[in-house]
Amino acid sequence: MPNERINWYPGHMAKTRRLLIEQLRAVDAVIELCDARAPQATRNPDLEKLTRDKTRILVLNKADLADDRQTARWLEHFRRQGLAAMRFNSNGGKVKDILGYIEQASKPALDRYAARGVRKTVRFMVIGIPNVGKSTFINRLHGSAIAKAGDRPGVTRANQWVKIGPFLEILDTPGMLPPRLDDQQGARLLAYLGSIRDEIMDTEDLAGGLMALLYQIDPAALSARYKLPEDCGTEPHELIEAACKGRGWLLSGGRYDTDRAAALVLDEFRGGKIGKITIEEARS
Repeated sequence: MPNERINWYPGHMAKTRRLLIEQLRAVDAVIELCDARAPQATRNPDLEKLTRDKTRILVLNKADLADDRQTARWLEHFRRQGLAAMRFNSNGGKVKDILGYIEQASKPALDRYAARGVRKTVRFMVIGIPNVGKSTFINRLHGSAIAKAGDRPGVTRANQWVKIGPFLEILDTPGMLPPRLDDQQGARLLAYLGSIRDEIMDTEDLAGGLMALLYQIDPAALSARYKLPEDCGTEPHELIEAACKGRGWLLSGGRYDTDRAAALVLDEFRGGKIGKITIEEARS
């Protein structure tokens, strides 16, 4: 990618932050989602500060797209920090696993209500940055597509309460990025995962940077997917051109269709078609 800074903070996110602060008073606990392929980069430090007084569960979502060994290391990393952390796949994960965590996190609130002779609904808030799968996660818990979901940032634009059981309600909230993306390496990871809109960046440079990173992490998987020759270069533009040749993405006269290649590389990585790859190494 070029050296230009990534700095994307849509106007509605300031409103999102205000609404989140207001709604926090009405919830008993918080479920924070991050992307298992880049667990630290896909956490918003501002959300962590705002919710630190609440019981929290950290869910490494889309774990089926990540390297299992790296996910295990990340879970250990977060648990050493005192966080209740678990892995989950919203498109096919075991709902009973997350409900078990929710039941455990609900116990302090339920005990308080029971001491007053009250049987009250426990309320959770689901938070996270854009495109980590919050709405899909809630749909899995509910058992139907009650929350609007999509594979791009900004689909959820308003808070929505979803009733999961007779005594459990969950609040779906819009994704919230920090106002400033000071960690540009982390910002690039967000861009690769689709948490920042592709339209604000040069897509070819973005895809080339992603291919260069994947070539470092798992060259065999990348080479197999795009039929890269053993002697191909490792610079971003060289990898994009090699993919065009390998997959037949050519224009008239044999010119490389790099626009098509860039769009497909990003789409295939985000959909897990290149392999189970974690792009942020677990912290020791």
